[in-house]
Amino acid sequence: MRQGSATSLDTNAAHARHAAERIFFSSLAVLLALLVFVAFGPTYYWTPFGEGVTHTALGVRFTGIFHVHGAVFTAWVVLFLGQALLIANRRVALHRRLGYAAAVVAAAMVILGLLVAIETARAGIAPAGGDPVSFMIVPVGDMVLFGGFVAAGILLRRNTDAHKRLMVGAYACLLVATLSRITAVSAMGPAAPVLGSFLPIAAGMVFDLRVHGRVHRAYLWGFAVLLASGVRVPIGESAAWRSFASWLLT
Repeated sequence: MRQGSATSLDTNAAHARHAAERIFFSSLAVLLALLVFVAFGPTYYWTPFGEGVTHTALGVRFTGIFHVHGAVFTAWVVLFLGQALLIANRRVALHRRLGYAAAVVAAAMVILGLLVAIETARAGIAPAGGDPVSFMIVPVGDMVLFGGFVAAGILLRRNTDAHKRLMVGAYACLLVATLSRITAVSAMGPAAPVLGSFLPIAAGMVFDLRVHGRVHRAYLWGFAVLLASGVRVPIGESAAWRSFASWLLT
């Protein structure tokens, strides 16, 4: 009898943890989508998808490639939100089918993100009057990291615990550009958007500790990778990077 009661308690506790995870990840997806809307609203979403916009926030002429990039980025945000809500509502089969579309959109994100980074550098523009060639390593690095997290998440899609945490890591790679467009954040200094990009993973780590008693290793690896990616800033000043960047810009 006691053994049966213990098993029942363990089952109830597992159900409670799974329910808490569904609430956490869907809530995080909603918050991140709202953050993107607030960040890009004044220059993109609050007009009919950039209609009438002539230049980006950095001052680059808003050409067709930026429109396509904005549309694909929006598709990623919507898909991420939709996928999280499908899991929250136990629509696992549909979540898996939409996963193919999400993979295609993510691949397009990487390609378009690289093209936009190159276009910005070609225009000779960088934040705060920095060197455009050196700065290009930041958005290029973001796209490489984003693609890496998504690829790892796809490879580990059957490991649902790792999969959803890796997708949170992928989203974190997009937040520097997002947060830098929010005046209250950018006013804190150039480091603020970078530090802010760690918040989704940090929130997930806190959640794991409270609900599971330990932090999932996908978060630990993701946090370490994002932290190590800071080395790209000094690399951007190196002769090797400038030579590679010059090749990209030709």
